[in-house]
Amino acid sequence: MEILWNGIEEIISYVFSHLAYINALFAVVIVFFQRKDPKSVWAWLLILYFIPVLGFVFYLLAGTDVYKAKLFRTKEIEDKLSDAIRRQESSIRNKEISENYPEMKDYEDLMLYNLQTAGAVISDDNEVEIIVDGKDKFRKLFADLENACKSIHIQYYIIKDDEIFGEMTEILKRKVKQGVEVRVLFDAMGCRTMGRKKWRELEEAGIETAEFFPAFFGRLQLRINYRNHRKIVVVDGQTAYVGGFNVAREYVGLDEKFGYWRDTHMRITGTAVQALQTRFILDWNYANRKHIIPFEPYLADSGKEQRTGSPVQIISSGPDTHEKSIRDTYLRMIHKANKSIYIQTPYFIPDEAIFSALLIATRSGIEVNIMIPCKPDHPFVYWATYSYIGELVLAGANCYTYNNGFIHAKGIVVDEEVLCYGTANMDIRSFGLNFEVNAVIYDRKKAAEMAAYFREDLKVSQRITKNGYLSRPLWQRIKEQVCRLFSPVL
Repeated sequence: MEILWNGIEEIISYVFSHLAYINALFAVVIVFFQRKDPKSVWAWLLILYFIPVLGFVFYLLAGTDVYKAKLFRTKEIEDKLSDAIRRQESSIRNKEISENYPEMKDYEDLMLYNLQTAGAVISDDNEVEIIVDGKDKFRKLFADLENACKSIHIQYYIIKDDEIFGEMTEILKRKVKQGVEVRVLFDAMGCRTMGRKKWRELEEAGIETAEFFPAFFGRLQLRINYRNHRKIVVVDGQTAYVGGFNVAREYVGLDEKFGYWRDTHMRITGTAVQALQTRFILDWNYANRKHIIPFEPYLADSGKEQRTGSPVQIISSGPDTHEKSIRDTYLRMIHKANKSIYIQTPYFIPDEAIFSALLIATRSGIEVNIMIPCKPDHPFVYWATYSYIGELVLAGANCYTYNNGFIHAKGIVVDEEVLCYGTANMDIRSFGLNFEVNAVIYDRKKAAEMAAYFREDLKVSQRITKNGYLSRPLWQRIKEQVCRLFSPVL
C-alpha cells in the first residue's frame, strides 16, 4: 500500500512540475486539432488556464467534436426523398408554390434553403394544433395512444419514473397486448435518473426501448454534449407531436420548485407526420442497431395534391450535419422581418450572427419581443442569458421575464406570417451541440395564434426596463459577466 501511495505522489509531483508543458500540449490540441469558433477556443483556453489538467478533462467530456458525418443518413431514405426534393426545388424556382400560396411568396428562399440543406420536403395538407399547457398536452397524447392500431413511436430527452410516465406506461402495455408495435427512444443523459429496472420492465412487457449515447460504467456520463434533445411521438404514422414538453410531473405543474410550466407543443396530422416518422426511425436505427426499423412499412405515400391545410417543413439539426439548419432558419426569419419578431426561449445565448441580427432589427424600428423565465433552472446559463437580454433592452427591444412559473417554450414568430417552434432553444448548444427538431409553419392564422399566446403571456410577465437593468446590483453584474465569458461552452 505504501508503494502504491508513493507512486501516486510521484505522478502528482511530476504533473505539477511540468504543468506548463502539459497545458501547452493541451492548448495545441484545442487550437489545431478541432475546428471551432474562435470565441469557443478562447473560452476553453481560459478554462485550461484557470483549471489546469482538469480543464482539459472537462474539454474531453464537453468540448470535443463528434464525427461530422451524416450519422443517420441511409441510402434507402435518401432515394425516397430525392425525387420529391427535386420536384419541389423546381416548383419553388418556377414560382408555382407562390402562385398557390401568395402569402408564402416572401419565404420562398427560406423554403428552398431548408429543402436543399436539410432535405425538408414541404407538405401543405396539415392540420396543426398548438398546445401550451402540459395537462392539455398529455390528455390529448394519451387519448391518441389509446386509439393506436398499428404503431407507437415515442422519443423524449427527459423521462422520469413518476405518475406521468406511470400512466403512459399502463397505456403502452395495454396497446402491446392488442398487437400494437411500441418503441421508446430516450437520451441517456436526460433519463439518467431512470433505473435500468424500469427499462427492463418495459422490455419484458413487449415494449422495445433504445438508448441514445449510453452511459459508461453504470450512470457515469462521459459525454455532456451531443445529446438527443428531440421530443417526438408518432401514432400509426398519422398523428405526431413535437415541441418542448418532456415526460415528468414538472411539465404538468406538479413541481413546487418551478410551479406552473408554460411550454409549447404541436399536434400535427397530415403529410408532415411522415417527416417526423422518418426522423424517429433515423434516430432509432442509430441508437439500436440490433433492431433496425425498415422505412417502407411506416412511410405512407407523400405525393398528395390536396391543399387544405398548413404548409409545414420539418427541419432537424445536430452535430452530425455541416449546416445548422434550425439556427439558420431563425437567422433568416429575423433578417426577413418587416414588422415584428416574437421569441420565447428558456435559454438565450445567441451566437454573434443571431445577436447582431436582433440588434439590427431593433435599431431598424422592428418590434422585437423576447420572453425568458424569471427563475433559473441552470444558473450559469440564466445569468449569461440575462447579460445578452440586457444589451438588447438597452438597444430598445421589448424583453420580459415570465413570472407565472417557468417558461420552456422554444421558437420564433415573424410578422405574424411564419413561425418556427420545436425543441431548439435560442442558444449555441441547440444550434450545434445537440440533436434538435423544429417545425416551420407557413400559415398566417397559426402564426397569429402563436403571437396571441405570447401577448397573453405578457399578462403574467414583467418587462425588463432600461432603468431597472442599469440599476442592478454589483453582484449581479459580476455574475453576468463571468457567465457570459464562458457562454460559448455553456
